[in-house]
Amino acid sequence: MKRMLVILALSVFGFANAQKGTILVGGNISYASEKYEYQNGEEKTNEFSFSPRVGYQFNDNWTVGGEFTVGSSKEDYDGGDETKNNNFKLGAFLRYSVPLNQTFSAFADFGLGFQNQKTKEYDNGNLTSKYKADGMYVGVTPALFINMKKGFGLNFNIGGLGYETLSYDNNGPDYSKFYFNFGQTINIGVSKNF
Repeated sequence: MKRMLVILALSVFGFANAQKGTILVGGNISYASEKYEYQNGEEKTNEFSFSPRVGYQFNDNWTVGGEFTVGSSKEDYDGGDETKNNNFKLGAFLRYSVPLNQTFSAFADFGLGFQNQKTKEYDNGNLTSKYKADGMYVGVTPALFINMKKGFGLNFNIGGLGYETLSYDNNGPDYSKFYFNFGQTINIGVSKNF
């Protein structure tokens, strides 16, 4: 039965690998919500991010382009305390892709750029402090592209390797993070070649 489903799936999807001279448009949207309940109260966190990208395929295997991410998060604590974060990333990426068959392609993205974060803390609705940080990011993400129809498809990755920094204004802390998170995250995105 599984073999028949695979054969059916491969026959339904058409062959439309990205070709030299095409434009790649894609991106991810994410949302997360967490709630911690304690004996004396609770803490809720909501996060949202939107990450579009546009690239030019200058070779059958290579694509270069720009990417940006806008994100926000909000943490609510019992007692009226609240923290709001706004994040922004702007950078470039280089993609190398290899078609595996008519439906699947493997690719790796190398991205780097600038990032910014603004944090505001509130106590019962009154702004108590705000922070601003600037930094950079760099990362490599291997992924799989599934061609659905005529260059439109889904991108799947299960983590990557990267490094990022943030330096806060007003003598705030310097933050740096190295990550290697294969198998710890799953990201699904969409893309289309024109």
